Amino acid sequence: MSASDELPETEAPDAAAEPEAPPAPLLTLRDGLPEVTDTDEGLQACAAAIAAGTGPVGIDAERASGYRYSNRAYLIQLRRDGAGTWLVDPIGLSTLAPLAEALEGTEWILHAATQDLPCLAELGLRPSALFDTELAGRLLGYPRVGLATLVETVLGFQMLKEHSAADWSTRPLPASWLEYAALDVEVLVELRDALAAELEAAGKAEWARQEFDHLRGFEPTPRVDAWRRTSGMHKVRGRRGLAAVQLLWETRDQLAQQRDVTPGRIIPDAAIVAAASALPTTREALLATKGFHGRGAERYSSRWVAALQRAVEMPDAELPARTPRGDGPPTARAWAEKDPVAARRLSFARAGLAELSERHNLPVENLLTPDYLRRTLWTPPRTREPGDLLDQVADLLAGYGARGWQIALTAPLLTTAILEADRSPDLPVEPVTLPDEED
Repeated sequence: MSASDELPETEAPDAAAEPEAPPAPLLTLRDGLPEVTDTDEGLQACAAAIAAGTGPVGIDAERASGYRYSNRAYLIQLRRDGAGTWLVDPIGLSTLAPLAEALEGTEWILHAATQDLPCLAELGLRPSALFDTELAGRLLGYPRVGLATLVETVLGFQMLKEHSAADWSTRPLPASWLEYAALDVEVLVELRDALAAELEAAGKAEWARQEFDHLRGFEPTPRVDAWRRTSGMHKVRGRRGLAAVQLLWETRDQLAQQRDVTPGRIIPDAAIVAAASALPTTREALLATKGFHGRGAERYSSRWVAALQRAVEMPDAELPARTPRGDGPPTARAWAEKDPVAARRLSFARAGLAELSERHNLPVENLLTPDYLRRTLWTPPRTREPGDLLDQVADLLAGYGARGWQIALTAPLLTTAILEADRSPDLPVEPVTLPDEED
């Protein structure tokens, strides 16, 4: 090629450039959209089909989070080889006992099991064994473990998620919503098998087995002083203002429970904060308060005023404390001031856990629950004989709920951190924030 024939530099083909990968094909229902099972007779047919199928059962549940107060399941999706996909509407059914019997002894495949297990348990459905695809993804070190992401990464199919925030208490449910729901279980069996093979290859199959077995007993932790999670509460000054937040929050919660609507649909947190900051004690003053708004602001104004009046009249001795008294150690960021030796233990352990997490390619919080770490290091065993200390640290972790594989990996590390902290009294420590304490 002559000089006059050469292409300009900007137009020259880039030999190093790789062609763009084609988009993943859209996941579709291989058997079409099934009818909704919403009669006792239909449930008998569903249970018979599930019982006649083979292998594990993919299960999902749809709730009306953001719309309803309750956590009940408004739709249950199931898929099993040989049985196909079933969509069960539990609202009008007299019992789910036939389905519970059909599922007895099967392995359930769930994604993010802790979200669905409580609402399924309310219906009498409890797993004999389970496989959590989200948790499997975490143990394998996938950076993103949402169902759609895992399905695309592992199986190569794209999932649409346009109805994830729908009000599933709606009746009748639109066909497009039902198709979305059915797709959530369409490839759970294939995803489970692929992740199980990866766990086996990574030497983590036993870790996963212990985690899944532990999950079968999952129950949500009751929230103590749930009103303290009111968004923006830090803007409220004084303990009397806190009392107003508490009483307004409790009043709203009672109304929400009675009406079975999410509390924020009555008045938002911002309205509670605005009223608690101003402390109006008449209806007129309350409704004129800047920032006090919401669907139930005027409708329940007498209830809000009564709550505020109680807060204003509450004796000082009964006002809530600014900081709640917990039964565990203080937040990690306060350790350096309260107990420098304990802070050194935590600093040593945190560094070791970070290295261990990287070595095994999994999140540090899955390596050991941060609360177990704090409790063990804030009040460690008294002995400093290495063998006895290791045994007692292992016993502490087991008592808190750590699984065997976690104890085997982390108990030696925590033992070393305890011993090293005692040997380094002059080592400066920085405040530490653990994953579950980040603002």
